[in-house]
Amino acid sequence: MFASVLIDIRKLSRTVIAVALLGCVMVLNGMAEPARAAECPGNPNALGTSRTLVVDPTEHPRIGTMQYRETLPLADHEVVLTFDDGPLPKYSNQVLAILASQCIKATFFEIGEQSKANPEGVRKLAAAGHTIGTHTQHHPLTMNKMPIEKAKQEIDDGIASALAALNGDKSKLAPFFRIPGLMRAVGVENYLASQGIQTWSADFPADDWRHISPQRVYDLAIQRIEAHHKGILLLHDIQPRTVAALPRILATLKERGYRIVHVVPATADRPATPTEPQQWFMHPPSETVAVSRWPRVPNFVYTASKTLPAPVFSDLDWRDAEALDHAQHARIGQPHQALWPQPHVAPIDPASTLSAPAASVFRIPEGESLTLLAARSHANHGVAQVAASAAPRAQALPARQVKGAKKTAHLPPGAAHGKGRPAPQHAEQNADSVHVASLKKRAPRAEAAAIAKRVPD
Repeated sequence: MFASVLIDIRKLSRTVIAVALLGCVMVLNGMAEPARAAECPGNPNALGTSRTLVVDPTEHPRIGTMQYRETLPLADHEVVLTFDDGPLPKYSNQVLAILASQCIKATFFEIGEQSKANPEGVRKLAAAGHTIGTHTQHHPLTMNKMPIEKAKQEIDDGIASALAALNGDKSKLAPFFRIPGLMRAVGVENYLASQGIQTWSADFPADDWRHISPQRVYDLAIQRIEAHHKGILLLHDIQPRTVAALPRILATLKERGYRIVHVVPATADRPATPTEPQQWFMHPPSETVAVSRWPRVPNFVYTASKTLPAPVFSDLDWRDAEALDHAQHARIGQPHQALWPQPHVAPIDPASTLSAPAASVFRIPEGESLTLLAARSHANHGVAQVAASAAPRAQALPARQVKGAKKTAHLPPGAAHGKGRPAPQHAEQNADSVHVASLKKRAPRAEAAAIAKRVPD
């Protein structure tokens, strides 16, 4: 009897527990749908904000791969929207309305003078739950050139103007800062880090500050997001082309599975989101690659070591007098005995050289030169005697024959024997002996012609 009662109690307990669990599940399911509807009322297909990322500016003082090594620790297909240069009511209010229709939270970097002129626009950002950063007081594009004191003044005045627009509520102003035109400078970055302010660059812009069409802004934004698959998008809420392109950008991100992340600063009541060091890189290295750099090799000090002497000029067998003179004036130490063998110049083999020819080789013997001179003088003397004996007869010739003889004297050697007729075979003989021999056998008229040929006019 008692055992059956225990069995019935156990069955009843199981039934009660099962009913209770089923009721909890139904309640949770019923609460889930109203929560989503409450996040974005009136637009169940909105892109929305997937999560909130809490960062500590002191741990990561500079982010954005356009200029720095680190960026926000985003997962694949996560995007952070940022807007610069506001507030400008005409266009900033339209950007706020577009973001509100999609239930998206973004980060705005406000200019100080714009905040002073339109404080209500800054308060609208805070009321909508967006993150508010600063962008200097006057938006100078010379932060990389101006003196550091002037840069500090621009930063501090911009923060003061934004705080004044928020009625001095520091909890609504994030310690986030973006340098105008991304004109970075080490002094500016160091000053911001010393103040606990995080410097924001970007991972990709849409070039909406240029004079381009809204279609081009849309194309650049989507192309660059798709190229990186995640990151910080830089836009401007003061441009009409941005207002026109923003709805299409958000719709395309929704279609392609991208999610929007809202970034806020860490506080004492809100700790930073736990992350790993490799998550702060756009493309984290694999497990086989070290995240940190290799340590530097220390400078070892050897207490007892034997060093080799340094080579000197004499060891290198330098034969340049100027180099040796320079070495002496430079007070180079005395050479040490080198431990490596010295090079030796091979001696010149005397048998391989030829002696210069003596002057007697080129000298003509004195007897031979006299014989040649004598033979030449004798030939000239014979020609002179023949010419003297033939002179009276040449005077008796008619003038017509003498004139013909003069003409033949200027003709080529073969022309005297007829047109086209070759010269005699004995023309190569000595000219003096040929003329003497021929004069003895020629007729008186031929002799006169030969003499006229040899005697100049």
